[in-house]
Amino acid sequence: MQSRSLEIGVGLFLLAGLLALLLLALRVSGLTASASQDTYRLYASFDNIAGLTVRAKVTMAGVTIGKVTAIDLDRDTYTGRVTMELEKRIDNLPVDSTASILTAGLLGEKYIGISVGGEDKVLQDGGTIRDTQSSLVLEDLIGKFLINSVNKDSK
Repeated sequence: MQSRSLEIGVGLFLLAGLLALLLLALRVSGLTASASQDTYRLYASFDNIAGLTVRAKVTMAGVTIGKVTAIDLDRDTYTGRVTMELEKRIDNLPVDSTASILTAGLLGEKYIGISVGGEDKVLQDGGTIRDTQSSLVLEDLIGKFLINSVNKDSK
C-alpha cells in the first residue's frame, strides 16, 4: 500500500511539472489559451522592418497595447506593411501618432512603439499611421563605422 501511494504521488508531481512547462511555453511564445479581447486594426508602412516578426508586441509608454498580426510587402511603394491589432480601450490615438520599430536591449526582440501625437482627429479601425521610423540594423551601423574609419586612415 505504501508503494502504491508513493507511485501516485510521483505521478501527480510529474503531471504538475509538465503542466508548468506547458504554461511556460505558452507565455514565452506569446500564445494565450484565453479568448482574445476586443481589438481594432491599424496599418503602418516602414522602409525597413528587419527583425520584426508576427506576434511582436505593440507598446505605448512601455505598456503592451496590442500585437503585430501580419507583415507584407507593399508592391506599389516597396515598403514593409505591418498590420497591428490594438486593444479597443486604446481608441483615441491621434492621426499624427508615430510608430517606431524598437529593440528590447542591445540584441533583443523587435517590437513597435507608438508615440502619441497632438491632433484632435483620431485613428479609426483600418486606419494607417503615416509617421513611422524604421528598424535600426546593427550590421548597417557597424558597416558605416568601419567604412568611416577606413576613409580616415586613407587620408
